[in-house]
Amino acid sequence: MISIIFALLSALFAAMTTILCKCGLKDADSDAATALRTTIVLVLSAIVVWVSGEWTQLPNATGLTLLFLILSGCATGASWLCYFKALKMADVNEVAPIDKSSVVLTMLMSFIFLGEQLTPLKIAAMVLIGAGTLMMSIRKGNGKKKAGRWMIFAWLSAIFAALTSILAKIGVENVNSNLATAIRTAVVLVMAWVVVAAKGKKNVFSGLGGKAFVFIALSAVATAASWLCFYYALKNGDASVVVPIDKLSILAVVLFSRIFLKEKLTAMSAAGLVLLTAGTVLTAIPI
Repeated sequence: MISIIFALLSALFAAMTTILCKCGLKDADSDAATALRTTIVLVLSAIVVWVSGEWTQLPNATGLTLLFLILSGCATGASWLCYFKALKMADVNEVAPIDKSSVVLTMLMSFIFLGEQLTPLKIAAMVLIGAGTLMMSIRKGNGKKKAGRWMIFAWLSAIFAALTSILAKIGVENVNSNLATAIRTAVVLVMAWVVVAAKGKKNVFSGLGGKAFVFIALSAVATAASWLCFYYALKNGDASVVVPIDKLSILAVVLFSRIFLKEKLTAMSAAGLVLLTAGTVLTAIPI
């Protein structure tokens, strides 16, 4: 039960992250914004680890644990870079549903690699989530070239997000979840800044002043809260249950995008949202 509560909190903070980032990305480079967000997330995660005294557990972490946490961090970094690239090019209601398709991939990987049970109920949930995601993804773009570009990044984000959850589940088994979050964030930080440096653009941070900086900083705080809740839930529950509940953030994302960004759902997208939500709720039913 405690894992479900923290997974729900993770979903709420994740939704706040998406909306705040979308506001901050209006005039900013997505990779530079990712680097800045990750820096703030790492600082917040490190503070939690230091205050709680969990940093003393680091010497006890095995090489295999660190390897999986590092690989999870690499997958997270790739997912973030792709997600916020897509988010800059398209509406939140277009990108978020595709990103949530990582739920189905995670459930399949949990069955294959973690040995978690794949019940008829979970299979039905996967069908509903997959169908809902597909329906929410069918939208009219502003041109084939633009639609193709953001969709590629959105689907890559989903694939890397699924890998993140599986690798993190393995890595978090023998170490405190907060310490695991800090280690993974450090890996993401390195990746993000390497990408920014590789761009070689002097004006890469030109759009990060004032209002954009505030929104991105707030999104980083929401991200840190989401991650801390998510990996605590993942440590204490099954990945095939925690991950889908975490993806319920799509409900808050849709609501927030309507209120703050004035984005609207089509009839098809609304029907898809109902199916996606129904499938997610099924995953939380213990059988």
